[in-house]
Amino acid sequence: MRLEWEEAHTVTEEVVEGPPSKRANATLTACPNGNHLWCIGGEYFSEDGKAYFYNDVFRYSPDKNEWRKFICPTCPGPRSAHSVVATPAAGGKLFLFGGEFSSLYQNSFHHYRDFWVFDIPTHSWERIETKIRPSARSGHRMAIWKHYIILFGGFYDPGYRTQYLNDTWFFDTQEYKWKQVEFKETDRKPPPRSGFSFLPTPEGIVVYGGYCKEYTKGKRPVGVILDDTWFLRITLDPSAVAPTFKWEKRRVPSSAHVPSPRAGATMALWSTRAMGIMFGGVTDVERDEEGMESVFWTDLYGYHIETSRWSSMNLKRPKKTGGTKKKQTRPSTIKILAFDSDNEDEVAEQDKPALTVRGGVYPSQTAHIEQDLDDPESTKPMARYNAMLAVLRNTLHIYGGIIERGSREYTLDDFHTIQLDKLDRYTCLRPISFVVPDNAESSSEDDSGGDDDSSIDDDSSNEKDDAEVEGGSDFEVKSRKGKGKKGRKQETESDEDEVKIDKKEHEVAVGSIDLRTQASAFMTVSTENSGRSAEDILSTPTPGETLAMFYARSREYWAQKAHTRGAVDSRGKQLRRDGFGLAEERYAEYKPILEEVEKILAEAGLDDKEMREMSRDVSGVSSGGQSRNRR
Repeated sequence: MRLEWEEAHTVTEEVVEGPPSKRANATLTACPNGNHLWCIGGEYFSEDGKAYFYNDVFRYSPDKNEWRKFICPTCPGPRSAHSVVATPAAGGKLFLFGGEFSSLYQNSFHHYRDFWVFDIPTHSWERIETKIRPSARSGHRMAIWKHYIILFGGFYDPGYRTQYLNDTWFFDTQEYKWKQVEFKETDRKPPPRSGFSFLPTPEGIVVYGGYCKEYTKGKRPVGVILDDTWFLRITLDPSAVAPTFKWEKRRVPSSAHVPSPRAGATMALWSTRAMGIMFGGVTDVERDEEGMESVFWTDLYGYHIETSRWSSMNLKRPKKTGGTKKKQTRPSTIKILAFDSDNEDEVAEQDKPALTVRGGVYPSQTAHIEQDLDDPESTKPMARYNAMLAVLRNTLHIYGGIIERGSREYTLDDFHTIQLDKLDRYTCLRPISFVVPDNAESSSEDDSGGDDDSSIDDDSSNEKDDAEVEGGSDFEVKSRKGKGKKGRKQETESDEDEVKIDKKEHEVAVGSIDLRTQASAFMTVSTENSGRSAEDILSTPTPGETLAMFYARSREYWAQKAHTRGAVDSRGKQLRRDGFGLAEERYAEYKPILEEVEKILAEAGLDDKEMREMSRDVSGVSSGGQSRNRR
């Protein structure tokens, strides 16, 4: 028994060449007991529509500029949009909850509700099993407050409608128990959301911003970018069994430094100065009735937790020295995009467009001009949203993120740092390794030829590469027709371009494909309401549904079916018996697939009740197209 445990917890450690392969919605966490960063999980969607989810664990050591990868047989499944929080107890631990996973071709999709702890000294994982725990979700946030882990919000989306959450939970790291915080109906509390900032303070936790969707019957869901601020006041009474919680809405003082509302810009905590640090983000502005305009940001803001005030963290230009020393320049590759509004007059005088400078430059897309090495603006990372941020001591680390070109999204893999106490310039530790075309509606035929060795697993060497982006100033504007990318959770539910699985594929195949594949196909078709008739939905059992439940909701259908097939004068009890017999045959036909589907959902942490709730929503209204990456 001990040997089996040791084999399951044997850790393999290896030094890797650089940061992880390009991915989105991973977590980047500062080590609580050392000068390291931990990167866990993430996702990557290739140009041919394949979805890659990861469960890698990477550690970055800034003093050596070294990345190490740790592999343990016992570990969480591949996922993205999970949440990780660190505590210094017992040598340091990382707690992970939730997230989401999709199969390679996005035939099946589910959320996790499992809870794991990563022991930093031994680099090993353990799953924490508790009877009571939060429901399955993604896009939630966790924070450490004393010896409690506080969890709030997120969303649950099995593929047909997104349910945003605003429940509050806490986990006692001493007793290893979850408990939901109960509020009165009259108590004020934040509206449901995901992808928000969650910053701990000595008195409680600050919630800022986030994203949700508004649903109106008969209309497409509308994405809403939130910019409100709430404070969860936590009081720990020694005589009480558990802490008490109270939500308070904060008023943000009027200031010219308040950032514009944006999605994909979660703050990292700079504990030394009690500040939240925000970088980048995206805002969709309605241009006219025919289209939206996406503004991608590359500015840096600081939120002072105690005073609830914002500061614009602009880079400081070096002081000019005396003498007539010639300004140092070098030939540089700079992308000509658009001019910044602040420099419009100067540009007009010089009769030439202003320039924005971005990292990861390739000669094939550039102009050969002079670059001022003394200008700190030239070191800014390109505009993006959903960048992974972490502050280690006084240094902000920025890894990856997402940029759009027209209707396509590109996952970045560059790595930058900036010393927050100096704000002199950004340091690029790894430039972007691929090329993104600058034209808004670039086709995949124009994008091939990039280096994609590190983008996905070894078996993906034939995948087409994304293209490289160069970029720079405080914002970048891209226009597109049609709806804005509210939610940025990749449009997998209703895109016409998505591969459709005929509903016949969720009939039982005779030995042609394995059971897991059949179950994945069944899950896909069962959530695609537009391709299913009312009869098909009524006559097909769903995961978590017993024979009695299935017959109860489809009794009239089977009675009519029995009457059509049987004698004309059959009625009453005999007709009901015949109808039940037909329902029983149908249920038996699907039972092996249903059991496999239930296994898949159980692996995601769903219990029987949640499976039944999921089944009840199968015939509901589709949530419509939505993009994957705004959280």
